Amino acid sequence: MGTESVVRKAIYTVLIILLCLPLQGCMQVALRATPSLFPNVAATIFEECDPELAEASIPPNLKLMEGLLKSDPENRKILTTLSMGFAGYSLLFIEPEDPERASAMYLRALEYGTRALGEKGAPLRNRDGGLEPVRAMLKNMDPNDLEALFWTTLSWNAWINLNLDKPSALAQLSASEACLRRVLELDEHFFYSAPHILMGASLAARPPILGGSPEKARIHFEQALQENHRKFYLAQVYLAKYYAVRVQDKELFARTLAEVVHGNPRELQDVCLINRVMQRRAQELVKQAEDLFL
Repeated sequence: MGTESVVRKAIYTVLIILLCLPLQGCMQVALRATPSLFPNVAATIFEECDPELAEASIPPNLKLMEGLLKSDPENRKILTTLSMGFAGYSLLFIEPEDPERASAMYLRALEYGTRALGEKGAPLRNRDGGLEPVRAMLKNMDPNDLEALFWTTLSWNAWINLNLDKPSALAQLSASEACLRRVLELDEHFFYSAPHILMGASLAARPPILGGSPEKARIHFEQALQENHRKFYLAQVYLAKYYAVRVQDKELFARTLAEVVHGNPRELQDVCLINRVMQRRAQELVKQAEDLFL
């Protein structure tokens, strides 16, 4: 759907909402009458090739959706979009500069994602319950739960990776990895094979004593690169940052990042924003090479 169509739907929805303001229950009807609006608005953000414009646009859009959510607290589309929005905003713009703030953003995304999963997400809202309730919950997940489960899992894993020095985060590793494995089972190709990229980063980032395995990580990265035809730059940047640094392969690090730096981020228009930001991230990593390799 083009930007013009999304804007028309947004205007239509806003008009209905304004008319509904005085009427009890009408707001819920208006929000549910346009179920595709919120994912499509989020999609236009990922299509934006200007990172500065996107960075400025995301927060007000997220606050608008949080306001709409108050009128329909169980709206799965809004909850999933909020999970995606806070996770994406943190990953692209916050994490490199402010890991502490990024942690808070990932927890916010995680909360919205577990709410989007409804009753199935209950064990994820009480993450102190251990692995078995999560495993039982995951057996009941189906393709209709995939998008919400993916963004929930991405947020959870990202928060853990930023807090590996905390016992509370380490205690959640097994459950979060079980969620990621279930995402892979449901659709390993989702979002340009992002489940493989996340698994590769998770396995490469952790030491063997915590279940890490560079060899298995490389397999997941290669799978993602093959399936997205090396056009989704998150795979190359994470391969360089997590795997190449872990195994101290400086040649792979330089070659992979050069591919991103000299690539065309518009080859995948629907994720142009991610590719543009990853292109900048690659340039920054290249400058850090001397500090990352012995």
